[in-house]
Amino acid sequence: MHITLKVWRQKNQQDPGHFETYQLDNVNEDMSFLEMFDVLNDKLIREGKDPVAFDHDCREGICGMCSMYINGRPHGPLKGTTTCQLHMRHFKDGDTIVVEPWRAAAFPVIKDLVVDRSAFDRIMQAEGFISVNTGSAPDANTIPVEKDKADAAFAAAACIGCGACVAACKNSSAMLFVSAKIAQLALLPQGQPERKTRVLNMIAQMQKEGFGSCSNIGSCEAECPKEIPITFIAKANSEYLKAMLAADLPE
Repeated sequence: MHITLKVWRQKNQQDPGHFETYQLDNVNEDMSFLEMFDVLNDKLIREGKDPVAFDHDCREGICGMCSMYINGRPHGPLKGTTTCQLHMRHFKDGDTIVVEPWRAAAFPVIKDLVVDRSAFDRIMQAEGFISVNTGSAPDANTIPVEKDKADAAFAAAACIGCGACVAACKNSSAMLFVSAKIAQLALLPQGQPERKTRVLNMIAQMQKEGFGSCSNIGSCEAECPKEIPITFIAKANSEYLKAMLAADLPE
């Protein structure tokens, strides 16, 4: 396959950035999208040029590192698929592919296609966890959990924190990510002791990071590679309202 790539190049956060066009020949249809970028970077290095910086790690669709806006869609054209699991057979010979980084004020560009997603880390540090003493793993049936709640918590925990929801949202809202992290613990017995403070602190940190508000358009659900449903946003809103009503607010 012959592929034309239009790739966003940006030296740092201060650089205005621009698109550069590259031609790639003999692209194998069995290559993943990231393997195709490896071939591009090998070509650039041989030519004495700066390779394209892009995030990647596991390349198995579970780490959430890969983050490319491909032809106007986070992670590309396939539903429920991360960039690293997207293969070149889903494109045609002669196609032009436009590749950009996530676009959000809370995700500043570090270089080229790499963005700083540490805002998600700070949201998790705000209380996206349970406080327990660690030790040997307890027996799986020590704390019974209803099947429907276990299934719902598992669905929420499938979120890999890639940020596609933010990139897809016209408001750059992080509510799908935050609500999934809130819901997975709110549904389980282990998450009950810190349930109220967790939702208040995580949403406060989300707002502090500069993410936009949710307007229930549903773009996040449509583009999420793990197909996290927006019903978790309703769950988080419910948790937040109950926590606010129960809070001991100063007069």
